[in-house]
Amino acid sequence: MRISGALTIPAQEIVVRVSRSSGPGGQHANVTASRVEVAFDVRASATLSAAQRARLLERVGPVVRAVAQDARSQARNRELALERLAARIAAGLHVPRSRTPTRPTKASKRRRVEAKARRGEIKRGRSRPSQDD
Repeated sequence: MRISGALTIPAQEIVVRVSRSSGPGGQHANVTASRVEVAFDVRASATLSAAQRARLLERVGPVVRAVAQDARSQARNRELALERLAARIAAGLHVPRSRTPTRPTKASKRRRVEAKARRGEIKRGRSRPSQDD
């Protein structure tokens, strides 16, 4: 199963279990085991590097699971479950880009000060007139 350009997980490391579905495919007359649950053991995986294993253990736990019971057929549910598993693993391995701090521009500072002045003028206009007026 392909996770990203650099990572492919062999099928031997993915455990597939089937059971009766509560949704479509589980209620018709010829009852089938159409619910599919796939699991990937992060600790036992030989394909992950130490950094990838640590990241997945921290973010998604020791076992990554995905379940599909949307379709009537077991084959389609197996495809859906594998897609969801790949998405969970990819999300767990994703390293967000670090933010580079920026400074406000002169124009944005000027606009901020002008907006504050306008707002203050509006609030001063709400006060009662003084006795002098």
